[in-house]
Amino acid sequence: MRRLKILTWHTHGSYLYYLTQVPHDFYVLSKPGRPPGYVGRSGQFRWGANVHDLPVDEAPRTQLDCIVFQDDDQYLHDQYTFLTLEQRRLPRIYIEHDPPRAHPTDTRHPVDDANTLLVHVTAFNRLMWNNGRTPTRVIEHGVIAPAGVEYSGELERGIAVINNLRQRGRRLGSDLYESATRAVPLDLVGMGAIQAGGLGEIPHADLPAFIARYRFFYNPIRYTSMGLAVIEAMMTGLPIVALATTEMASVIRDGVSGHADTDPDKLIGHMRRLLADRSAARALGQAARRYALERFAIGRFVADWEDALASVTS
Repeated sequence: MRRLKILTWHTHGSYLYYLTQVPHDFYVLSKPGRPPGYVGRSGQFRWGANVHDLPVDEAPRTQLDCIVFQDDDQYLHDQYTFLTLEQRRLPRIYIEHDPPRAHPTDTRHPVDDANTLLVHVTAFNRLMWNNGRTPTRVIEHGVIAPAGVEYSGELERGIAVINNLRQRGRRLGSDLYESATRAVPLDLVGMGAIQAGGLGEIPHADLPAFIARYRFFYNPIRYTSMGLAVIEAMMTGLPIVALATTEMASVIRDGVSGHADTDPDKLIGHMRRLLADRSAARALGQAARRYALERFAIGRFVADWEDALASVTS
C-alpha cells in the first residue's frame, strides 16, 4: 500500500513507539509547553524519522490521509477544535487502550460511528465494551525483543513497573503492592515511583537490562488492559507473577511461564519459592520469553496494523 500520513496523539508513549514501527509517517500533535497528551515528538523514546512533531496551529494546513484517535477527548473535542471539516471526513481509527470503567459489561463506547474502525488492544476489552454499531477488530500488542539483554535473575528481589501507582490506587493494585513488600523484597520503577516508595523512572531503552537482574516480575494490577511492561518483561526472560484478571488470564500459564492467581496470598507464596530457586525462575522466564516472541512479535503487530490501515483507506 502507499505510504500514509497519519495524524495521532502521544497518549501512551510506549505504545506510540511500537505503533510507529509501522512504515508510514506519523504526525503527533503538540501544544506550547507540551502538556500531557500533547507532547508531540518528544520524550525519552528513540523516535524514527517517520515520526513528526505537529503543532496544533499547523494541523489545519497539513495534508493527511488518516486519523488515529487514542482517547475520548481527542475524538469528542480535539477533532472539532484543531481540524478542518475536510480533515474530519478522512478515514478514522480509534484505539481503545482500556476496558470500560463505569460498568464492566454495560458501558457504551463513546464512539458510535459505522465509519470509524474501533481497534481494541485485547480481546477482553472488546468483549466487555458495548461497541454498538461501530465496527471493531483486535490488534494485540507488539514488542521489540531487546537485543543483547539476557535474564540473570541475580537479585533476590522482585520488580514491578507501574506508572503513578499511588495516584491510581486500588485499580492498579497499590494496596496489593504495599502488602507484598511486607512479605517479600520488591522494587518499583516508573513515573511517580518514588512517591510510592519505589526507585523512580528508568528510561525505556534501559529498562530491559535493568529488570533482567531481578528474580521475577510482579504485576498487582486488578483491572486494566494488558500492560506493555509485562510483555516487555516476558521478552526479557522474566517469570511473571500476576493477578489472573482481564487479558492476563490468557497470557500467563500458571506454573509454565509464571504464576497467575486471583488470591494475592498464593502469589506471595510463589514469589517466595522463586526467590529460593533461581533455576526454577529461569525456566519459567524462558517459557515466558518463547510465548511472548510467538504471540507479541513486532512483525505480527506491524502486519496487523498495515491490514487495518489498508481496510479504512482503500
